[in-house]
Parts: sequence; structure tokens; C-alpha cells
Amino acid sequence: MVTARDVLAMLRELRDLTEIEEESPQSFKVRAYDNAIGGIESAPGDVTAMSRAELVKLKGVGKSIADTIVELVETGSVARLEDLRSEYPAEFVELGKIPGLGPKTLKLIRRELGVENLDQLTSAIADRRLRDLPGLGATSEEKLARAIGRLGLHGKDRRTPIAEAMPIATQLVEELRALPAVDQVEFCGSLRRFSETIGDIDITVSSADPAPVMDFVASHAQATEVVGHGETKTSIVIRRGLQVDVRVVEPDQFGAAILYFTGSKTHNIALRQRAIDRGLLLNEYGLHATDGSGLVASKTEPEIYAALDLSFIPPPLRENSGEIEAAAHGELPGLIELSDIRGDLHAHTDRSGDGRSSLRQMVEAAVGRGYRYLGITDHGEDLAINGLSRGEMIALRDDIRALQDEHPEVTLLFGCELNIGPDGSLDYDRRFRAGFDWCVASVHSYFDLTADEQTARLVTAISDPSVNAIGHLTGRYIGRRPGIELHLDPVLEAMAIADVGLEVNGALDRLDAPADVIRRATAAGVRLVISTDAHHVSEFDRMVHGVRNAQRGWAATTDVANALSPEEFAAWAGQRKG
Repeated sequence: MVTARDVLAMLRELRDLTEIEEESPQSFKVRAYDNAIGGIESAPGDVTAMSRAELVKLKGVGKSIADTIVELVETGSVARLEDLRSEYPAEFVELGKIPGLGPKTLKLIRRELGVENLDQLTSAIADRRLRDLPGLGATSEEKLARAIGRLGLHGKDRRTPIAEAMPIATQLVEELRALPAVDQVEFCGSLRRFSETIGDIDITVSSADPAPVMDFVASHAQATEVVGHGETKTSIVIRRGLQVDVRVVEPDQFGAAILYFTGSKTHNIALRQRAIDRGLLLNEYGLHATDGSGLVASKTEPEIYAALDLSFIPPPLRENSGEIEAAAHGELPGLIELSDIRGDLHAHTDRSGDGRSSLRQMVEAAVGRGYRYLGITDHGEDLAINGLSRGEMIALRDDIRALQDEHPEVTLLFGCELNIGPDGSLDYDRRFRAGFDWCVASVHSYFDLTADEQTARLVTAISDPSVNAIGHLTGRYIGRRPGIELHLDPVLEAMAIADVGLEVNGALDRLDAPADVIRRATAAGVRLVISTDAHHVSEFDRMVHGVRNAQRGWAATTDVANALSPEEFAAWAGQRKG
């Protein structure tokens, strides 16, 4: 059964493949897909149930794309997409995520050097074969080699970014949960620990009747290859080259199984040793007494941890980085939870060039979530195409004030996402910036400066009294763009002294600041701001990812600014103005 999520995934893949075909992200066909994606995301109903005529009425959806959607819904596939996949295999398309490899260059190195995948590209770079191609050179080779290293791309050992893996795993879990034979289901492994990248997708199912579960996985529509099909484990490879392993266990073994298959390996080793020290044996089937007295615990993870004299350790912490010792002494932090969040402080409207929902829609969506405050932070004037002029900002301010009168239950903050220039300068002049209620300052350009230059740039921006928080600190896109190089300690020190917040950006392809930086920040006394950076009402859902990443960084509720009451938050944010 085709879902709205499948429709969006199809359109995004067509968009990416068409960009390569057309050799430009700005071609008419590529922009048509961009517009259609925005229209589908904003659709008021289920697009899979709509007729061609109804689809064409959606903003951005033309007749050709409407026909493509209907083709997917009716047949389960799209001929045009299959043709493009054949012409541009996944390994080749993946190369386009490397900075410096645009579609024209991709097709050039394919045509001239026969480069089809990462191994062939790295060999061509090592042999200095790219430098003789038109438009390239020794400097281009060096930059590509550096980007590959910083992105962590290593051929067959390459891991999949969480933004690609999470939707796939979520959809599979939903499909499995709908099967009558399934009792419980959970994705495990590094994805459940919320790692930035994952190897394979591991899914654990509890069922007294595993056969229909295994048959469902083996015949799944996304499978391009069935690696193994057994009685309790089936492995498939899906179109993106990602392997999915699905295991079925008895219902009373589910807790032990998801504990074991979640890992990490070092966490599991430490748990097994703790069990041995207590005369117990821990494996994927349960916690057993070695004296023959039988099973101690297996149904749930909390009861297994309790039997090992540990408080429950949430999956994001299971990296053997001190969590077991903390759990043994009752010293785990009171981790931030989604229910603790009182507001979102980084949200865009369609006043920004890249926003896709109106101010009213964003406000009403925040009200619907029960938020007590919302920061409207459209882009500053220095961001090309997407930024707002002074006049546009003033008009936005007036509209925010008018909506505030309609919604007294939420405090609307007239804000801005300021751009940090290469020297640390910011949009507008200081007097104009003082008119904002809340400002996030972010790096959007000049990613190749030295670590010293990036550090000085950030410290200068932090010192400006208009800045309340630093947005997506490193500017990275996981698996696509490495973050800027900087000296973290002086940046965190400047933030702690100025009491400027560090954003934890919930976009799955960012998750910025990274978890290790979050842990160092809270240790340095820096307050966190968990935000969605939403450009559409649907992206408010990113908050759950921001919270999960903050948990991975050991963030407590007391570390997070937008867990404060409206009064406490206003006092904290207002002190910069004072």
C-alpha cells in the first residue's frame, strides 16, 4: 500500500536524479519537483486518495507530476524513476553528496574517467587523474580528498546518515506493527541509540507466529535483494543499498532481545561482566542464574537493569561512556523529555525565501502543540534570496503583534536568524537588531576558514548583545557537508560568560550541535536551546529528534532554556537586552 510518505520519497528521488540529468539544481524540471514537494507537504488530505484533478489543485503540483503520483498509487512504481535509477545507480548518486561534486562534474568524471562509485573516485584522486579535467585541478583534488575524509566516507564501510535511515526504519516498524501476528516491534542498533550514522537497520519483533512476519519482510516492495530468509531472521537489501535485518523472538524474550540488539557492543560487554559478577548470565534471550535456578528477567529492559542493580539506562546513553557507573550510583541525569518542552525558538515562515507555511499557520500549529512561546526567526537581510529587508521585517513584526492579540495563550517573539559574517559581523545595524525580541545567529557561508578564523568569528558574534543563541553551531549536514573547524573550548567559554544559548537543532540531517559537543557545553555551564528550525508546520515534529540528540549528550531538563516556564524564559532571554 502506497502512503503519502512514499509519494514524497518518490518525488524527492526524482528531483535528485533529475538534477543530475539536467546538470543543474535550478532547471525548470528540478524546481517543478521542489514546488510539488512543498505542495504535497501542505496538502490538507491524503494525497494517495486524490484524483488527478484534485492533485492538480494543490499548490505546485502540475499535470505531469499529478500523473506520476497516480502512477505510483495505482501500480506501486514509476517508469520514469526506474529509468533514471538504471541510468544513475545509487552508488553514483551518493557521490553528489560530496562538496565540490556538482552534477556537471559528476557526469564529467564518469564520462572521462569511468568513475561510478566512491572507491573509483578515491582511486582517481590518489592517481591524480582529476586534475587534468576541464574546470578541475590539483586544488580541486585536494579539497575532494579532504571532504571525503571529513565526511567519514570509506567505501564499503560507509555508514548511512540517520536522516536517510530513520524514515525507512519508521515505515517498516509501522508496517510490521499492523500485522496480526506481531505483538511488539522496535528498531534497535545504532539507530535506537540515535547515532548520527548507522550500518544496518536492525528490527526486533515479538511474535508467537514468526512465519507470516518473515514472509512479509522477504516480499517487501522496497527489497532489491533477499540476503537471507529463515524461520526467525530475514535480511533484505532495499533500493538505497541499505541492509535491513528483522528478527522474531518469543513475546517473553522481547526485553532481553531489544537490549542485546540495541547495544552498543561495549555497553553490552560491560553489562555481561556485571551479570557474571553477580552469578548471572546475560544474553539475547534473558538474564539467567548460573546456579540452575532459572530465568531472572527477560520481558522488559527495566527489569533486567533492576536485576543488575542499575537504574534504567535510556538507549541514547548506551555507549559505555560512564552511564553504567552513573546508573549504579543513582547519578544519571534527569534527562530532558519531549513533554518538558514549553516552546520552539527557531521557526521560519514563508516570508523567508525558503519558508513554506504562513505566519498564521506556524502560530496556530505551535498553539496546537500547547507551546507557551514561539520564536519567529525569519532570515536576516544578508542571506541571499531568503533574507528579509528592513521594511519586510517591520511588516512581519506588525503582523506578529496582531496575531499576538488573537492568541494570548502563547508569547510570540519577533525574532531573526542572523547571519554571522566571516569577521563575526551580523545583519542590519545594532540599533535595528535591538528591536528584535529574540535572535539566533548562525553560520551560513565561508565554511572553509581556518579553525582560528572560525573561532574568532563565533566569539565576536557571541559578544553582540542582540544574540541570544548560536544556531546549528558547526553548520554541518551529516554525510553531505562537514562542519566548520573551530576551537570548541574558547567558544563554549564565551557562550557561558555571555549566557548565550547553544542550539540543538532537531533537523535529522543536522543534529547540530553534535552530542559530544552538547555534553561538553553543559559541563561548561552553557544553556541549551532545543529547536526545530522549522520551515513548514510539519517540521515542528523535529522537536522529538532534537530532544533525543540532547539526551545523547546527557542533557538534563535544567540545562534547557525552552523547558523554562514563560516567566523564567522571559527573564533569561531579556537579560541580554538589559
